[in-house]
Amino acid sequence: MAKYSYPAVFEKEKEGGYSIYFPDIDGCYTQAEDIANGIENASDALCLMLYELEREGKPIPKSSSIKSIIANDEDIITLIACDTMFYKNYFEGKSVKINATIPLWLKEAGEKHNVNFSQILQNGVREYLNL
Repeated sequence: MAKYSYPAVFEKEKEGGYSIYFPDIDGCYTQAEDIANGIENASDALCLMLYELEREGKPIPKSSSIKSIIANDEDIITLIACDTMFYKNYFEGKSVKINATIPLWLKEAGEKHNVNFSQILQNGVREYLNL
């Protein structure tokens, strides 16, 4: 899971609002009534798409330079950032029980000091994996 940024094209619709797409990401589209909501919607769409690619082990497309994107004069081109770790935590953050073994004396000492063994194990594994 990682942080990404991709150029997005905001096409002004005749009826109002914007259609938004990412030239580098096939099938990644969204829409919004205004720019502020469009940036939020675009980040969400981009993150969901890239999260799925990561989860399925598919290659992540290279991000183009914003200067290389060709659009109409009335279109807006901007970079949209996302962090797929947020989506991983959201969708896969369900806690599960595991069985761990520690010496009895360590368990008793931890309980005496109200140690949260689950939290310490989570923190230790995150640190070990550099997450």
